Amino acid sequence: MKFMFFFYPAIPATMEEREKLRPIARRNDRFQKMLDEIVELSQLAEDLGFQAVTFPEHHLHTEGSEMGSLPLLTQHVLANTKKIMAGPIGYVLAGWNPLRLALEIAWLDQISKGRTFCGFARGYQARWLNPMAQHLHVTAADLHAKDAAPNTDAVNREAFQEIFDILKLAWADGTFRYKGKYYEYPYPYETGTPWPAHEWTRKYGSPGEVDENGNIVAIEVVPKPFQKPHPPLFQAFSQSESTIRWCAQEGLIPTLLTSDLGELRNFCNIHVEEAAKHGRNLKLGENMGVFRSVYMADTKERARQIGMEGLMGTGWPGWAHDFGFTDAFRLPEDDIKYPGQTLPKSEVYMERFEKKHFALVGNADDVRREMDLLVEAGNPEWFIWQGDQGYLPLDEVRRQLERFGKEVMPHYM
Repeated sequence: MKFMFFFYPAIPATMEEREKLRPIARRNDRFQKMLDEIVELSQLAEDLGFQAVTFPEHHLHTEGSEMGSLPLLTQHVLANTKKIMAGPIGYVLAGWNPLRLALEIAWLDQISKGRTFCGFARGYQARWLNPMAQHLHVTAADLHAKDAAPNTDAVNREAFQEIFDILKLAWADGTFRYKGKYYEYPYPYETGTPWPAHEWTRKYGSPGEVDENGNIVAIEVVPKPFQKPHPPLFQAFSQSESTIRWCAQEGLIPTLLTSDLGELRNFCNIHVEEAAKHGRNLKLGENMGVFRSVYMADTKERARQIGMEGLMGTGWPGWAHDFGFTDAFRLPEDDIKYPGQTLPKSEVYMERFEKKHFALVGNADDVRREMDLLVEAGNPEWFIWQGDQGYLPLDEVRRQLERFGKEVMPHYM
């Protein structure tokens, strides 16, 4: 098993401080403290044997949490570590120009000599994605499907697929031409791009870039990634069979938010089955990731208390509820008590996350029992730990990492 530490890059503060200093994200001193913590914890994860650290991409969070995963943050971590990999899970594709993103990732992979990876996401936070994707007329995917505007999700998926296809063309050797609904290369596609230095390009550039009239009629993106054909690709928060099958077809690593062990097993079987249809023979759990939280202490009671003092108590319940993630943690009795309804905030609590095997809580024996169940259910290649940087004190996050790294990880590596 490989281990990845997932940052929700957060400005270190209590909830009271976030309210008193609002908007805390403006403060340079606090922002610098966040960057220092991310580097320090990444270095510790590297020393403990973690293979990677990662971040989501979210912006405009004046509240001071989920502060983004631009290439510069990845580069900052890579520049301050020696061997651990870093990258986002993931870039929200509709918010990026595909040509620029292909270049950013390839440059980052070259600079780090293959220590980066990239994840992709469709995006569900309208506050920042809607303005960033406005020229595509694409909006955030609505997790409350019943409330979504007509075809909102379909349009988001359509743009995501087009940008993903362009990235693959950009990273492959040779020139390419592409005409889609949202982008075309070269531009204009029909006539090509006038290029005064066409004689130079015809002699020294890629074959086929220019035509006899001196127009760019195909493009080649350089540099290529250091890793061939590209860095490892992850898909963020996979929750549906269709996404699992798409990842198997395209060679991405889905990161499963589902915590139900039976559903996990089913998704792992589907992934193996679909990959085989496309010529990829995978073992159960290979190229699969799971997303979990961990809280360790000598007793379960203390471990639960730590969780409630951190992200699980101050951030996750409200966030999970407001964005519709709580249904991933339904218990059988909920279908009787709340038939067809989203769970109320009052029902989102630590014991529920434990029962659903999302939160691994207790001492080393307790956590290893949960890890064994995870291995038995699907044997996922990647274990992705939702961390508490910025929510718990730095010393506590360090203690959590050290206990897990020394008392649990060696049994599964």
